[in-house]
Amino acid sequence: MSFVEATDETRPATVVDGGGSGWASLFWQAFRRSRNAMALLDEQRRHIDVNGAYLQLFGYRRRALVGRAVYEFMDHGPLLTPEQWRQALLRPQFHGVVDVIRSDGGRVTVEFGGHPELVTGKQLILVVVLRAVPAGRRRKQETHAGFGTGELSKREREVVRLLSLGATGPEIAEDLHISHNTVRTHVHNAMTKMGARSRAQLVAMTMANGHALG
Repeated sequence: MSFVEATDETRPATVVDGGGSGWASLFWQAFRRSRNAMALLDEQRRHIDVNGAYLQLFGYRRRALVGRAVYEFMDHGPLLTPEQWRQALLRPQFHGVVDVIRSDGGRVTVEFGGHPELVTGKQLILVVVLRAVPAGRRRKQETHAGFGTGELSKREREVVRLLSLGATGPEIAEDLHISHNTVRTHVHNAMTKMGARSRAQLVAMTMANGHALG
């Protein structure tokens, strides 16, 4: 197991209102429908909610996860000490790699991103699985991209909104009446601006910031 330090400066995390209950409704819709495995944790690292992709990846039923600490499902126990966890919550986002125990007893090596700022009325942590492989097949750690401006164009926001709902590139192209190559360009540009290393991380970062679903 390993913990990767955040790639942005440390600053206090705050609860983001995201522009009102309409945004909150869109957030929850995207969270539940996304093909990216996601979980919401509280400050005690307990599962508050998980989406279908998360359940499918680890093989558990929802009731087996909700209310239980995420580290109960980690091989060798908690990835972070209580103090390390408190420090992680002071950052805009953090990353890590951990071996998770599936319901069938198998192990999955997971690279994840954590995002403490959410539109929920209280501080929760959005955790998104960026990559998952069978334990023992861990890929080399990639260099973390630096954070960009985070200012997405209107079209980039439209593309990311559809990504957050689980749409594929061809589906986005059809919906927006643009070519698939243009979709790829918008995704690439948005990832560069947000400093994301994958589409899953792009979705997580924009969901946490609130401007992708507006």
